[in-house]
Amino acid sequence: MGGPPAAPRAGVAAAGPDVLLATKLHLPRPPAGLVPRPRLVEALNAGLARGRVLVCAPAGFGKTALLADWAQGSRCPVAWLCLDAGDSDPARFWRYVLAALDRARPGLAGRVGPLLGPPSPRSFEGLVTALVNELAAQPDADEVVLVLDDYHLIGSEVVHASVAFLLEHLPPGLHLVVASRADPPLPLARERGRGQLAELRSAEPDAAAFVAAFTGSHRFVLDYLTDEVLARQSGQVREFLLATSVLDRLSGELCDAVTGRPGGQAMLQQIERAGLFVVPLDEVRGWWRYHHLFADLLRARLHEDQPGRVPELHRAAADWSDEHGLADDAIRHALAAGDAAWAAQLMEQHVETLLRHSEGATLRRWLSALPPETLRARARLCVAQAVGAIVGGQVEAAAPLIDDAERAYAATADEPSEPSAGQADSVLANVPGWIAFMRAEIARLRGDTARALECDRQALAQLGDGDFYLRLIVGTGFVAAIDWLCGQLEQAERGLAEVIAERRSVGEGFLAMRAGYDLGLIQHAQGRLDAALATYRRALETGDGAAGDHQPYLGMAHVGLAGVLYERGELTAAVDHATRGVTLCRDLAFTQPLATGLATVAQIRQAQGDAAAAAAVMDEAQQVELSPQVVALLNPVPSLWARLKLAHGDLAAIARWSAERGLGPDDEPSYIREPEYLALARMLLVQKPPGQAIALLERMLDLAVSQARTGSVIEIQALRALALVGSDRGAALDALAEALTLARPQGYVRVFADEGAPMHALLTQLTARRGPPPTARGITPGYLAALLRACRPVPAAPPPARAGTAPPGLAEPLTDRETDVLRLIAAGKSNQRIAHELVITLDTVKKHVSHVLGKLGAVNRTEAATRARQLGLIP
Repeated sequence: MGGPPAAPRAGVAAAGPDVLLATKLHLPRPPAGLVPRPRLVEALNAGLARGRVLVCAPAGFGKTALLADWAQGSRCPVAWLCLDAGDSDPARFWRYVLAALDRARPGLAGRVGPLLGPPSPRSFEGLVTALVNELAAQPDADEVVLVLDDYHLIGSEVVHASVAFLLEHLPPGLHLVVASRADPPLPLARERGRGQLAELRSAEPDAAAFVAAFTGSHRFVLDYLTDEVLARQSGQVREFLLATSVLDRLSGELCDAVTGRPGGQAMLQQIERAGLFVVPLDEVRGWWRYHHLFADLLRARLHEDQPGRVPELHRAAADWSDEHGLADDAIRHALAAGDAAWAAQLMEQHVETLLRHSEGATLRRWLSALPPETLRARARLCVAQAVGAIVGGQVEAAAPLIDDAERAYAATADEPSEPSAGQADSVLANVPGWIAFMRAEIARLRGDTARALECDRQALAQLGDGDFYLRLIVGTGFVAAIDWLCGQLEQAERGLAEVIAERRSVGEGFLAMRAGYDLGLIQHAQGRLDAALATYRRALETGDGAAGDHQPYLGMAHVGLAGVLYERGELTAAVDHATRGVTLCRDLAFTQPLATGLATVAQIRQAQGDAAAAAAVMDEAQQVELSPQVVALLNPVPSLWARLKLAHGDLAAIARWSAERGLGPDDEPSYIREPEYLALARMLLVQKPPGQAIALLERMLDLAVSQARTGSVIEIQALRALALVGSDRGAALDALAEALTLARPQGYVRVFADEGAPMHALLTQLTARRGPPPTARGITPGYLAALLRACRPVPAAPPPARAGTAPPGLAEPLTDRETDVLRLIAAGKSNQRIAHELVITLDTVKKHVSHVLGKLGAVNRTEAATRARQLGLIP
């Protein structure tokens, strides 16, 4: 097997817009004088048959040397990745994994990489799924071994969860080797119990390997390094070693910059020949690193002997790294030099790259290292934070960040800025434009349309010819969004259609999908379900690009499609799209579709008679962190929650909610709060007398008719019919007939069926009404019959078993949800997969699993499944 290509002079490999450190993908050569370790190599070869290998030993036990020696003789291609702390950013981690695998399977990174964003995914299960499918689709290709070296440096739960998912679903043809100083937080016990994990541990080293690797962090090792190695070097060599110990990776040019002297390349080669614990990182001896123990000793001695020189060395390293495009290294060294202001300036220069690479974790790591006052003084960093808050629906967090950005820019406007993306493609080059637009976005989310338009005009006034990206989102698209809030649906539809075409033409898939999601909602509000279906289906077709159907932003189209299918009573198809949409949207930074998708699943479960499941899923929808300041039209979840509470008879909860939201029956309702007022009207109908509800609904009806919002008219008229039935039966039937006349051509079902028995009774009366038959209005008998069937009460899901009904041998019965979890446990599903299939959170799954084990008296999942079968709880 051949190694990777030689690294270029600066130690980076360009791959399109990405910049990857080629040294991290380099398969190390075994060190000179390495004692062969045939027993361990044989154990590695045998372990590969299980697919998963863990090599776990403390520092100095020669894990990397062993794996490098084994890999040189491997019959399979080896995709090598040397990890560092920066790879705790999940987007960066998986970008490197794909780059490593791409060397063995060319083209793989290009097909799967687009799933990394932008926009940034919130989790990486979709990407791993696509990777698994991509590898599984090539059964005849050579097997590949992926080696993750130094995994102990990873500190991200998101990375651990995604690697665990890969372990759980490892495809044929891929073997995974993880090398770590300690057990990684991965599901080792489960893989071990299945016989799918081979382990090489320091508890069983061979003597030759121990000596050859110069092992451990024992005191005698440090004494040896100090007395027998460092002290015996010439003053020039010792000075070089101490000065360059601040570096994680060493090259001749970088060492020259840090030491202030030429000859770094020759010195590194001399040190390697002398066996001074330096490890080459590429084939051409362009990059090295010190052995971890030796580096620790050198740094400790440097801080002890020359503490005042440390900042100077880091400053020189930061300068060189910045000149060579190594942003993470430059910022780390600037911070280590104690120069937070310079570090912040470097962050501003490179924040564009992080946003485009979806490396949000790296950005958060950078920002968390800055003093708060330094962060507030950098306008672009404040704007970057505000953009993230707005996308996540966190209005309260965004507003003060924009204020900070405005103050900072006023103080630093004359400071030159060189965005890494270039002016035309820059996200944040035009700070005044972004500040104005973020204020417009905050006003839009709050429903303040006048303020939103005013700020948007200010943003447009700030744009120059080079502000291509910002112009895409500030112009027509934003105006269309405001038209929607104002109830001017035809104008909004035209504007969004123009935006979609424009954004597709320039390859902005996420922005096109975002506009398409809103367009479908507008068409739904117009009562044009056919048009909404076509919009979402077209979005799915055109959005299926290089990454297949795993793009997180496709979740928006699935969620929108589920809402339309639910309205038409196609519950099976609706729940399929809703669950697919929720799964994809969990990886989407834009959180509103996730909340809406979960609420749609709750509606479907309620319609299917499973009130407990509906309540559980709606609770999860409520947990999606959307600001209460976001208006109801843009976040209908609280209103749907109130409607579900009403269906469950919890009037007190709805009364508290309506009071908190400041809703009253005498209000003049606006379109942007229509979902809330519809929930209030339903509460008033239940409380009776219906006079207040009728008056409120008539005001809402007048507004909806004036704005040609047919979808709203149908729902309002259906509720008016129910409100009028006690006082004016004829008027009630007329209102219902008008609603049905508008609804039938588009196949509306649930807007009537969700009202239950009262609507069933009213439909029955309409059918028996004397005078012109309903068919005269185009209301066909088949349509009426379908509605009557849909309105009939669905048999409720059986209530959870009580203690008295527990099967023999089980002291406390399982609830329905615990039984669902038990079945999936028995099927071998992971907690992550159970969460996705039941559309509940991972924490909820863990609680259910704990309850199941406790009630069954089982110590693990296997025992729980066995005992459940013995008790007849599962087949």
